[in-house]
Order: sequence, then structure tokens, then C-alpha cells
Amino acid sequence: QAQLMESGGGSVQAGGSLRLSCGASGLSVRPACMAWFRQAPGKQREGVAAIFAAVGRSSYDMSVKGRFTVSQERNSVFLQMNSLTHEDTGIYYCAYSGVTWPNCDLHSEFATWGQGTQVTVSS
Repeated sequence: QAQLMESGGGSVQAGGSLRLSCGASGLSVRPACMAWFRQAPGKQREGVAAIFAAVGRSSYDMSVKGRFTVSQERNSVFLQMNSLTHEDTGIYYCAYSGVTWPNCDLHSEFATWGQGTQVTVSS
């Protein structure tokens, strides 16, 4: 059974950094479309970053471009978050899609999700 598990969330002051991890079992992340989403309190879930590691391509939402970096190593996906602001607060989810490149982006259909990890940024 395919599973994703996020870790690395926590509380940090504005301007700080966090690195989220997403470990996968039952599926391979490198030849897949993987993404990070987040959901802030009272808001809809939004896409943050997507990666198709097999072709070395990634994409970002404009709100995090230049501050966040998505990467893949072994069977995990990571999200390095720098220069965090209060607006980055939320639950962060890792997701897997079966689409192939070049159909991989934040609007792809993601079938497998992790349970989420909380990120809280205090201003």
C-alpha cells in the first residue's frame, strides 16, 4: 500500500527556516510527480511546489518562489523553507501523482497524500 509520511514541521520565528521531509513507501518518488501543499486555518488548500525529479524539473507557487526549494533524495522528497513569514503558517502535505512529465504541476491530480505536518511561524 502506497504511503507518504511528512516530518520536520514545528514552530519558528519569522525570518527563520525549516526543512520538511516526505518519506514514501509502496511507491517510487523519483519517476513520479510529487508536490507539497499547505492549508492555513480557515483557508483552502494551496499548492506550494512540485517536482518531477527524473527530469530534474520543479515548479513553485509565486508566493514561495525564491524562498522555498523542493528536492528529492533516495525515496524522499524535501521542502527547504527559508525567510519564513506568518503567512507560511499551516499544515503542509506531501502528495503523489501518477501523471508523467510534462503534465506535472500543482494542478495535476494527486492520488496519494500524507497526513500533514504543522508549520507555525510567529511574527
